[in-house]
Amino acid sequence: MTLNDAIDGTLRLYHFPSLNKKPPEDATAALQETIDEDQLQQEVEQMRRNGFDQGHEQGYQAGRSAGYEEGHQQGRDEGLCEARSNLQQAVSPVDALVVQLRQTLDEYEQRRRDELMLLVEKVARQVIRCDLAIQPSQLLTLVDEALSSLPETPTRLQVLLNPDEFVRIQELAPEKVSAWGMTGDAFLEAGECRIVTDVGEMDIGCNHRLEQCIDALGKSLAAPVGGAGSLLNNPPSQEQEK
Repeated sequence: MTLNDAIDGTLRLYHFPSLNKKPPEDATAALQETIDEDQLQQEVEQMRRNGFDQGHEQGYQAGRSAGYEEGHQQGRDEGLCEARSNLQQAVSPVDALVVQLRQTLDEYEQRRRDELMLLVEKVARQVIRCDLAIQPSQLLTLVDEALSSLPETPTRLQVLLNPDEFVRIQELAPEKVSAWGMTGDAFLEAGECRIVTDVGEMDIGCNHRLEQCIDALGKSLAAPVGGAGSLLNNPPSQEQEK
Protein backbone atom coordinates (compact mmCIF):
# COMPACT_ATOMS: atom_id res chain seq x y z
CA MET A 1 0.00 0.00 0.00
CA THR A 2 1.28 3.39 -0.87
CA LEU A 3 1.27 6.56 1.32
CA ASN A 4 -1.38 8.18 -0.78
CA ASP A 5 -3.63 5.17 -0.41
CA ALA A 6 -3.23 5.31 3.38
CA ILE A 7 -3.99 8.99 3.51
CA ASP A 8 -7.05 8.62 1.35
CA GLY A 9 -8.29 5.77 3.48
CA THR A 10 -7.74 7.23 7.04
CA LEU A 11 -7.25 10.99 6.85
CA ARG A 12 -9.39 13.84 5.72
CA LEU A 13 -8.10 17.26 4.97
CA TYR A 14 -9.54 20.22 7.16
CA HIS A 15 -9.89 23.57 5.60
CA PHE A 16 -9.36 26.48 8.15
CA PRO A 17 -11.67 29.47 7.67
CA SER A 18 -10.16 32.55 6.20
CA LEU A 19 -9.23 35.36 8.60
CA ASN A 20 -10.79 37.91 6.28
CA LYS A 21 -14.13 36.20 6.48
CA LYS A 22 -16.70 37.96 8.74
CA PRO A 23 -18.27 36.01 11.62
CA PRO A 24 -21.90 35.13 11.39
CA GLU A 25 -24.37 37.89 12.27
CA ASP A 26 -25.93 35.88 15.12
CA ALA A 27 -22.62 35.54 16.86
CA THR A 28 -21.91 39.24 16.48
CA ALA A 29 -25.29 40.17 18.00
CA ALA A 30 -24.82 37.79 20.91
CA LEU A 31 -21.38 39.19 21.61
CA GLN A 32 -22.69 42.77 21.46
CA GLU A 33 -25.55 41.91 23.81
CA THR A 34 -23.11 40.41 26.29
CA ILE A 35 -20.98 43.54 26.12
CA ASP A 36 -24.05 45.79 26.63
CA GLU A 37 -25.18 43.82 29.71
CA ASP A 38 -21.77 44.04 31.28
CA GLN A 39 -21.53 47.75 30.59
CA LEU A 40 -25.04 48.29 32.00
CA GLN A 41 -24.16 46.42 35.18
CA GLN A 42 -21.02 48.50 35.54
CA GLU A 43 -22.97 51.72 35.04
CA VAL A 44 -25.63 50.63 37.58
CA GLU A 45 -22.93 49.72 40.08
CA GLN A 46 -21.21 53.06 39.50
CA MET A 47 -24.50 54.94 39.94
CA ARG A 48 -25.19 53.00 43.16
CA ARG A 49 -21.77 53.90 44.47
CA ASN A 50 -22.19 57.54 43.47
CA GLY A 51 -25.61 57.68 45.14
CA PHE A 52 -24.25 56.08 48.30
CA ASP A 53 -21.31 58.49 48.42
CA GLN A 54 -23.54 61.48 47.74
CA GLY A 55 -26.09 60.42 50.38
CA HIS A 56 -23.32 59.78 52.87
CA GLU A 57 -21.85 63.23 52.24
CA GLN A 58 -25.21 64.97 52.49
CA GLY A 59 -26.07 63.10 55.69
CA TYR A 60 -22.70 63.95 57.14
CA GLN A 61 -23.08 67.65 56.30
CA ALA A 62 -26.66 67.74 57.64
CA GLY A 63 -25.67 66.01 60.86
CA ARG A 64 -22.68 68.26 61.26
CA SER A 65 -24.82 71.39 60.72
CA ALA A 66 -27.50 70.19 63.15
CA GLY A 67 -24.91 69.29 65.74
CA TYR A 68 -23.26 72.68 65.37
CA GLU A 69 -26.55 74.55 65.78
CA GLU A 70 -27.54 72.46 68.81
CA GLY A 71 -24.14 72.88 70.41
CA HIS A 72 -24.15 76.61 69.68
CA GLN A 73 -27.61 77.07 71.23
CA GLN A 74 -26.71 74.95 74.25
CA GLY A 75 -23.47 76.85 74.76
CA ARG A 76 -25.29 80.16 74.43
CA ASP A 77 -27.96 79.15 76.97
CA GLU A 78 -25.38 77.90 79.44
CA GLY A 79 -23.34 81.07 78.97
CA LEU A 80 -26.36 83.30 79.58
CA CYS A 81 -27.35 81.30 82.65
CA GLU A 82 -23.86 81.55 84.09
CA ALA A 83 -23.63 85.25 83.28
CA ARG A 84 -27.00 85.92 84.93
CA SER A 85 -25.93 83.96 88.00
CA ASN A 86 -22.69 85.92 88.23
CA LEU A 87 -24.58 89.18 87.77
CA GLN A 88 -27.03 88.20 90.50
CA GLN A 89 -24.17 87.56 92.91
CA ALA A 90 -22.53 90.85 91.99
CA VAL A 91 -25.75 92.87 92.33
CA SER A 92 -27.02 91.26 95.55
CA PRO A 93 -25.17 93.71 97.86
CA VAL A 94 -26.38 96.67 95.81
CA ASP A 95 -29.87 95.20 95.77
CA ALA A 96 -29.89 95.05 99.57
CA LEU A 97 -28.82 98.69 99.74
CA VAL A 98 -31.61 99.66 97.35
CA VAL A 99 -34.18 97.84 99.51
CA GLN A 100 -32.88 99.53 102.65
CA LEU A 101 -32.87 102.94 100.97
CA ARG A 102 -36.43 102.45 99.74
CA GLN A 103 -37.59 101.47 103.21
CA THR A 104 -35.86 104.53 104.70
CA LEU A 105 -37.51 106.81 102.12
CA ASP A 106 -40.92 105.24 102.76
CA GLU A 107 -40.55 105.72 106.51
CA TYR A 108 -39.46 109.32 106.01
CA GLU A 109 -42.38 109.95 103.68
CA GLN A 110 -44.83 108.46 106.20
CA ARG A 111 -43.41 110.58 109.05
CA ARG A 112 -43.66 113.67 106.87
CA ARG A 113 -47.32 112.94 106.13
CA ASP A 114 -48.09 112.32 109.80
CA GLU A 115 -46.42 115.59 110.80
CA LEU A 116 -48.30 117.42 108.09
CA MET A 117 -51.61 115.95 109.27
CA LEU A 118 -50.90 116.98 112.87
CA LEU A 119 -49.98 120.48 111.75
CA VAL A 120 -53.13 120.83 109.64
CA GLU A 121 -55.31 119.57 112.49
CA LYS A 122 -53.68 121.89 115.01
CA VAL A 123 -54.02 124.93 112.77
CA ALA A 124 -57.62 124.05 111.89
CA ARG A 125 -58.62 123.76 115.54
CA GLN A 126 -57.04 127.11 116.33
CA VAL A 127 -58.85 128.75 113.42
CA ILE A 128 -62.17 127.23 114.48
CA ARG A 129 -61.78 128.41 118.05
CA CYS A 130 -60.86 131.93 116.97
CA ASP A 131 -63.69 131.98 114.46
CA LEU A 132 -66.27 130.80 117.01
CA ALA A 133 -64.98 133.31 119.57
CA ILE A 134 -65.45 136.10 117.05
CA GLN A 135 -68.66 134.80 115.45
CA PRO A 136 -70.55 132.49 117.85
CA SER A 137 -73.56 132.75 115.58
CA GLN A 138 -71.94 130.12 113.32
CA LEU A 139 -73.12 127.48 115.79
CA LEU A 140 -76.66 128.72 115.22
CA THR A 141 -76.16 128.18 111.49
CA LEU A 142 -75.00 124.59 112.11
CA VAL A 143 -78.03 123.88 114.31
CA ASP A 144 -80.40 125.37 111.75
CA GLU A 145 -78.92 123.25 108.93
CA ALA A 146 -79.13 120.09 111.03
CA LEU A 147 -82.76 120.67 111.97
CA SER A 148 -83.65 121.41 108.35
CA SER A 149 -82.23 118.04 107.29
CA LEU A 150 -84.64 116.14 109.58
CA PRO A 151 -87.57 114.49 107.75
CA GLU A 152 -90.07 116.00 110.24
CA THR A 153 -90.09 118.45 113.14
CA PRO A 154 -89.22 116.63 116.37
CA THR A 155 -91.71 116.82 119.25
CA ARG A 156 -88.90 117.06 121.80
CA LEU A 157 -85.79 119.14 121.09
CA GLN A 158 -82.72 120.04 123.11
CA VAL A 159 -79.44 121.61 121.94
CA LEU A 160 -76.37 121.15 124.16
CA LEU A 161 -73.44 123.59 123.96
CA ASN A 162 -70.25 124.46 125.78
CA PRO A 163 -71.25 126.68 128.74
CA ASP A 164 -69.15 129.65 127.62
CA GLU A 165 -70.57 129.55 124.10
CA PHE A 166 -74.07 129.10 125.48
CA VAL A 167 -73.71 132.38 127.41
CA ARG A 168 -72.60 134.28 124.28
CA ILE A 169 -75.38 132.81 122.15
CA GLN A 170 -77.96 133.55 124.82
CA GLU A 171 -76.94 137.18 124.64
CA LEU A 172 -76.86 137.12 120.82
CA ALA A 173 -80.13 135.25 120.03
CA PRO A 174 -82.26 134.58 123.09
CA GLU A 175 -85.25 133.62 120.92
CA LYS A 176 -83.27 130.70 119.40
CA VAL A 177 -82.19 129.59 122.84
CA SER A 178 -85.82 129.41 123.91
CA ALA A 179 -87.17 127.82 120.70
CA TRP A 180 -84.46 125.13 120.47
CA GLY A 181 -84.13 124.40 124.16
CA MET A 182 -80.46 125.36 124.25
CA THR A 183 -78.51 124.67 127.41
CA GLY A 184 -74.91 124.50 128.56
CA ASP A 185 -73.10 121.19 129.07
CA ALA A 186 -69.82 121.20 131.00
CA PHE A 187 -68.68 117.97 129.28
CA LEU A 188 -68.62 119.61 125.86
CA GLU A 189 -65.52 121.44 124.60
CA ALA A 190 -65.64 124.75 122.77
CA GLY A 191 -67.12 124.29 119.33
CA GLU A 192 -68.99 121.11 120.25
CA CYS A 193 -72.75 120.88 119.82
CA ARG A 194 -75.24 118.03 120.18
CA ILE A 195 -78.88 117.92 119.18
CA VAL A 196 -81.10 115.57 121.16
CA THR A 197 -84.59 114.72 119.88
CA ASP A 198 -87.24 112.15 120.65
CA VAL A 199 -85.91 109.93 117.83
CA GLY A 200 -82.17 110.23 118.31
CA GLU A 201 -79.07 112.35 118.79
CA MET A 202 -76.85 114.20 116.31
CA ASP A 203 -73.27 115.40 116.73
CA ILE A 204 -72.81 118.60 114.74
CA GLY A 205 -69.81 119.86 116.65
CA CYS A 206 -66.73 121.26 114.99
CA ASN A 207 -64.51 118.41 116.18
CA HIS A 208 -66.68 115.87 114.43
CA ARG A 209 -66.63 117.87 111.21
CA LEU A 210 -62.90 118.48 111.55
CA GLU A 211 -62.22 114.77 112.00
CA GLN A 212 -64.12 114.06 108.79
CA CYS A 213 -62.04 116.66 106.95
CA ILE A 214 -58.77 115.36 108.41
CA ASP A 215 -59.70 111.80 107.46
CA ALA A 216 -60.45 112.85 103.89
CA LEU A 217 -57.19 114.79 103.74
CA GLY A 218 -55.26 111.80 105.08
CA LYS A 219 -56.72 109.54 102.40
CA SER A 220 -55.79 112.02 99.68
CA LEU A 221 -52.22 112.27 100.97
CA ALA A 222 -51.83 108.53 101.43
CA ALA A 223 -50.08 106.84 98.53
CA PRO A 224 -49.35 103.15 98.04
CA VAL A 225 -45.93 102.34 99.38
CA GLY A 226 -43.75 101.30 96.46
CA GLY A 227 -42.03 97.99 97.12
CA ALA A 228 -38.32 97.98 96.55
CA GLY A 229 -37.80 95.56 93.72
CA SER A 230 -34.68 93.75 92.81
CA LEU A 231 -32.47 95.17 90.13
CA LEU A 232 -32.81 91.83 88.35
CA ASN A 233 -36.61 91.61 88.50
CA ASN A 234 -36.74 92.60 84.81
CA PRO A 235 -34.15 90.54 82.97
CA PRO A 236 -33.13 91.75 79.51
CA SER A 237 -35.07 90.46 76.57
CA GLN A 238 -33.54 88.24 73.92
CA GLU A 239 -33.17 91.21 71.56
CA GLN A 240 -31.23 93.10 74.24
CA GLU A 241 -29.06 90.07 75.00
CA LYS A 242 -28.12 89.79 71.34
